[in-house]
Amino acid sequence: MRAVINRMLWLLPALIAGPLAAQAPLTLGQALERAERSGYANRIAAGQSAAQGGQALAPYRGILPTLRVESGYLRTTDPLSAFGFTLRQRAVTPAAFAPARLNDPNATGNLMTGVVVEQPIFNADAWLGRAAAANASKATRAAERWTRSGTAVDVVRAYWGAVLAHDQVRTLRAALDAAHSHVRQAESMGTQGLATRSDALLASVKSGEVESMLLSAESQARLAQHGLAVLMGDPADTAFTLPDSLPVAAAVTAIAARAAAAADAPGIRADVEAAGLAREAANADARRATALYLPHLNGFGRIDWNTPNTPFGGKSAWTLGVMLSWSPFAGGSELAEIRSAKGRRDAARAMSEAAAAQAGLELSRATDAVELALARLEIAGRSVAQSREAHRIVGRKYEGGLATVTELFDAAAVETASELGEVAARYAVIVALAEKRRAEGRDLGPLVDLTSE
Repeated sequence: MRAVINRMLWLLPALIAGPLAAQAPLTLGQALERAERSGYANRIAAGQSAAQGGQALAPYRGILPTLRVESGYLRTTDPLSAFGFTLRQRAVTPAAFAPARLNDPNATGNLMTGVVVEQPIFNADAWLGRAAAANASKATRAAERWTRSGTAVDVVRAYWGAVLAHDQVRTLRAALDAAHSHVRQAESMGTQGLATRSDALLASVKSGEVESMLLSAESQARLAQHGLAVLMGDPADTAFTLPDSLPVAAAVTAIAARAAAAADAPGIRADVEAAGLAREAANADARRATALYLPHLNGFGRIDWNTPNTPFGGKSAWTLGVMLSWSPFAGGSELAEIRSAKGRRDAARAMSEAAAAQAGLELSRATDAVELALARLEIAGRSVAQSREAHRIVGRKYEGGLATVTELFDAAAVETASELGEVAARYAVIVALAEKRRAEGRDLGPLVDLTSE
C-alpha cells in the first residue's frame, strides 16, 4: 500500500503539470510558428512555388538527352513489307527470291523492339528558356517569402488584436461594475432625499449603455480569437488562451527603441526581389523568342531488334544520325512570339520599377506611422491619468450635491474611453512596428519578445 502511495506521489507533479501546460497562454512565437507551418496563404504560396519550380525543368527537354524504348508488331501480306520483314530478321534464303513468293507472299509478322537515344546538340531557344524559367522559379520563391512575411504581420495584428479585445472586455466589465455602483449610490441618495428619482433613472440608463458596449466587446473578442485560429490554419482550434493584457506602455516603447537601434541593416524586400527576378526572366524569355530564328541541331542513335515474336531477339542493328532543321519563316509564328515576349519584358520592367517605388513609399508611410503611434500612446497615457483624476473629483462633488448624476457618468465614460484608447494606442504601436519591419525587409524577431515583457 505504501509503495502505491509513493508512486502516486511521484506521479502527482506530472498530473498537475499537464493541465497547467495546457492552460499556458499561447505565445506570439507559437502563433507565428503555427501560421508559418499551416497558414492557408503560406500553403497556397508554397504550392505555387513548387509548381513553378516544376515548370523550370521543362526547357531541359531541349538540352538533355532523351532515352526511349519502342516496340511494335506488324503482320502483312504486302510484298514489299513482307520481304522487308524477312530481310530485317536476317532470314533471307535463295527461296525467298522466287518470283511467286515475292509476288504473293504468305502473311509475315515482325516484332520490332528498339532503344532510341536523342541528344540535343544546339538549341539556343532551350538554353535561353532555361534561364527564363530558372529566374521565374526564383521570383515565385521570393513571392512566397513575401506572402509568409505578410502572414506573420497578419498574425501579429490578429494575436494582439485578440488580446486587445479581451482587454477591452475587462475594462468594460470594470466600467460596468462602477456604473452599477453609481446606480446604487444614486438610489441611496434618492432614498435619503439628497437626489431626485431622475438621477437613479439616468444612472440606470447610462449603466445600460455600458452593458451594451460590453456585450459588443465580448462578441468582438470571440470573433478575434476565431480569426486568429483561421490565420494559424486551424479554425476549429479556438480553445487556446491568450495573455491577460497587452504589454504595458513602457515595454512597447522599449521594444520600439530597441527596434530603431537594431544593428541589422534593412534587407531587400522579397516583393522587390521577386519583381526584379521576374524582369530578368522576361528579358531571358525575349532573347529565347528571338532565338527561334536560329537553326536546331540534334543527334540521335538507335539499336533495333526484329524477330517474328521475341522481344530483343535476333541480331541487332544500329543507326546514328545528325539532323539540322531551320525554319526561317513559319507562317509568322516566330514574329508573334517575339512581339509577345517583348511586351511581357516591357511590362515586367515597369512592374519592377513600380515595386521599388512602392517599397520606398510604404517604408516612409510605416516610419511615420510608428512615430505617430508612439506620440499618440504618450498622449493616451496622460489622458488616462487626467480622466481618472477628473472622475474622482466629480464623484466627490456628486457626493456633496455639487454635481449631477449625468456629470458623474460623463466623467466615468471619459475615463473608460481614455483607458480603452490607451490600450488601443499600445496595440497601434505594435502593429505599426510590425508593418515597418516588413517594409524594411526585416523579420519580426524583436516583436516576439513582447510576449514575455
